[in-house]
Amino acid sequence: MNQIKKSRRDDRIIEGETGEDPGSGWAGKIYGNRLTNHKLMKIDKELLEAFEKGLNFFDVGRSVVPGRVLGYGEISSIFSIEGMPDIAFKRMPPFGSREEAWRYAFNYQTYCDYLKACGLALPESETVIIPRSEEKAVLFIAQQLLPSARFGHKLIHHLDGEDTGMFIKEVVESIEKVWQYNRRHEGEVELAIDGQISNWVWMEKGTDRQLYYVDTSTPLFKLGGHEQLDPELFLKSAPSFLRGIIRALFLQEVMDHYYDAYGVYRDLAANLYKEQRPDLIPYVLKICNRFLPDGRKVTERAVKKYYQSDSLTWSVFLASRRLDRWLRTKILREKYEYLLPGKIKR
Repeated sequence: MNQIKKSRRDDRIIEGETGEDPGSGWAGKIYGNRLTNHKLMKIDKELLEAFEKGLNFFDVGRSVVPGRVLGYGEISSIFSIEGMPDIAFKRMPPFGSREEAWRYAFNYQTYCDYLKACGLALPESETVIIPRSEEKAVLFIAQQLLPSARFGHKLIHHLDGEDTGMFIKEVVESIEKVWQYNRRHEGEVELAIDGQISNWVWMEKGTDRQLYYVDTSTPLFKLGGHEQLDPELFLKSAPSFLRGIIRALFLQEVMDHYYDAYGVYRDLAANLYKEQRPDLIPYVLKICNRFLPDGRKVTERAVKKYYQSDSLTWSVFLASRRLDRWLRTKILREKYEYLLPGKIKR
């Protein structure tokens, strides 16, 4: 882990050791409960605290501070909040201690620094920790909100054939930058990435275009061969009656998947079934297979088989989470602190 120097100034700034490579120390700053490696974003912390305190987990729009669901990640929910329209907030599962929340925040910023060292462009972001009790805390990742129409899963339905091909080629080449970085730093640093088409935003700046990677909230990376993310975080939102099975049979496989080029490219292609563009799969595989080492090839058959299995797994998992929510709220009369997506078109 990076060593962090703590200052005792009244503004409670904590600075990491500086260096050209993020591995030599994190160079961001902490302001109170906010951590960033950019200039501070325009976040109304009191409004965010009010949003968290009055969050309606069944209908975000009817929260004390109304919000709108933008999407769902593996372990987070993504909102926009009334009063801060230019920011997307990713709410992480509640942490058992503030120390755990801070550790996750540092890992998040370190992961972002590594991705930028690979050559990927990321939106501005910072983290905000909201205390829940004397010990417990919730972590929000605030990220510059980019236009929804420029997200990859929208673009592939509107771009012409030539531009769609250019976009996909740039996505695959950007993923390849991560594998190249891993090879250059073998034994020291290894980065994972989720390359699904919805995780990329292609912005236009005059006649130029800039590709952004936005799915940074799960900081999967290894230092010296040791995973920096606590795998138990993946289980927090899982039904209690499934956690033992998931931990024993699936958890390590899920995490390892994002470190493997073959798995990431197969997932990128399979995701096109969900996005209703399976016709693009042959083109995606043609590009991806150019980069796979040792003669490995992702085939259309492998993609289809993987998608069918993955779709069934996540459908069963989501149904189990809905059952868990019902049991907790209706039978045990407990608070259920996770948002669940509606029916997903596949």
